[in-house]
Amino acid sequence: METASDVAQDVFMRIWEKRDEWNSHPVKPLLYKMASDFYVSQYRKNLTRINFEQSLTPEPDSERSPEDELLFRELTASYTQVLEQMSERQRTVFLMHREDGMKYTEIAHSLCISVKTVEKHVSAALQLLRTKLL
Repeated sequence: METASDVAQDVFMRIWEKRDEWNSHPVKPLLYKMASDFYVSQYRKNLTRINFEQSLTPEPDSERSPEDELLFRELTASYTQVLEQMSERQRTVFLMHREDGMKYTEIAHSLCISVKTVEKHVSAALQLLRTKLL
């Protein structure tokens, strides 16, 4: 129910934002197509997230060694420190891209910045992570 509500709300918002462009066109087929595409996109994002989370979860029969656990904690702490070193805008853009799975154009639209600026922030964040974590 929650996903259906999200799909409906997002589709109607997109239709509303572009209502001037579609005044003479029939909207009903467009609604169906947009809802279908949005649902498939959400399903793929969720599937990717679930697969990633499962890959991080240790198997029940194979426990992580204390050394692996310590390394994982150190890596997590280092990652958090590097995120804190980033500027607020850079961190926001990076997390929107990596954690939320948003595309550059979606990020640019939601933050009212150019796509090139988004690319610059993500690239700089990745470079900072490489230098600090490796």
